[in-house]
Amino acid sequence: MARFRKDPDPRFWRLNRSIEFDWRLAPYDVDQSRAHVRALSDLGVLSADEAAKLDRGLEAVGTELESGAFPFEDSDEDIHMAIERRLGEIIGELAGKLHTGRSRNDQVATDVAMVVQSHSLRAIDLLRALMLRLLDIADSHRDWPMPGYTHLQRAQPVYLGHHLLAYFWMFERDARRFGAALRSAGVLPLGAGALAGVNWKIDRRAVADDLGFEGVTPNSIDAVSNRDFVLDYLAAAANCAVHLSRLGGEVVLWSSTEFGFCELDESFSSGSSIMPQKKNPDSAELLRAKSPRVVADYSALAGTMHGLPLTYGKDLQEDKEPLFDAIDTVEVCLEVADGMLAGISFDRERLLAASADEMLAATEIADLLVRRGVPFREAHGIVGELVREALEKEISLSNLDRETLRGFSEHLDDEYYEVLKESNWLEAKELEGGTASSALGEQISAARAALQSLESILTEKRS
Repeated sequence: MARFRKDPDPRFWRLNRSIEFDWRLAPYDVDQSRAHVRALSDLGVLSADEAAKLDRGLEAVGTELESGAFPFEDSDEDIHMAIERRLGEIIGELAGKLHTGRSRNDQVATDVAMVVQSHSLRAIDLLRALMLRLLDIADSHRDWPMPGYTHLQRAQPVYLGHHLLAYFWMFERDARRFGAALRSAGVLPLGAGALAGVNWKIDRRAVADDLGFEGVTPNSIDAVSNRDFVLDYLAAAANCAVHLSRLGGEVVLWSSTEFGFCELDESFSSGSSIMPQKKNPDSAELLRAKSPRVVADYSALAGTMHGLPLTYGKDLQEDKEPLFDAIDTVEVCLEVADGMLAGISFDRERLLAASADEMLAATEIADLLVRRGVPFREAHGIVGELVREALEKEISLSNLDRETLRGFSEHLDDEYYEVLKESNWLEAKELEGGTASSALGEQISAARAALQSLESILTEKRS
């Protein structure tokens, strides 16, 4: 720059240079620049011939970038300067007019907003595929009993389909969060200049329409300093990674010999370097392990933004590495989760045996007593004593004789044994959101409607 007479110290240059990671902004920067050329042409700042020449040059630069033939140089500080340099090599001095009416501040903010929009849509699409996979598996296993857990202890029986749909709704919320990030990034920063706007009355709304933005930023200061849309994406990604980790964690448990509930396909498993018999659920373990990394990406940028004075500081260069890392991590994890579930198989007999433990019906017996007028806390205590009695005698609850039952409560009669029949444990939960077959059928219908809603969002945004 003409203001300086000294070259940057090599140590500062290594710290300051961002092209090693911001090269990923290249296709967005080219698209933005071509839209900017059209806006300058409409304003009369560029002649039709100049605009056409600039557009052809930018198209050539974009082709080089896409093919990998773009000649990067050590002097390129960032991708924006690299593109402008290369444009000058292709079309000459006219390339210098491209920067009329914009600053790198609003240019970078616009590029990053375009990245967030693109990858929010990608995340929603990947979530839609994963949700469809879960829904299909849940539907085909809607009548497979299994134990539900609290504190990792068997608690109450549920249907496997019901359990799997819990993840469906987690991921549905994630899709809505990415939708919020998409909307957050949908206002155009370009035109804010360095911080105060620009001296050229560019039709910002026309540029927004050209680039697929919903509107324009109302305040130039906020426009160049805002990275909320990146934080919104990272927050959605962090939540999504947490949900993927929970799914992975359960698959790890369920596929163990001790549980034996499921088995992963070999293509999503690994062996041992020393134990030839091993089949390890590495895909699920990595889903479990990636979550803290994405949460850290959010924390890193939140820490950068914390206390940052308006408007622009070079601190904002730190928005890209956590964003790109979160994008890469979440997208590959969503793809792996879908593939992992595509080949998973469940052991019906093992699930049924685990869910047949009569102790899981303890709450049902308490509810029987409540229906007969016993306060729930008292009923809870009575059933707790019944459980202790069965454990001490090393028998099942259904093997307690009638005389023993009457000793604990006059309200316990033959219906006690009916309650202990397995089908009653599950089918009694008929309320909306419960595990009973009727409620589960309604839930599956609601899930299909939620998927259709996501399809509509994706179709609208792509049109």
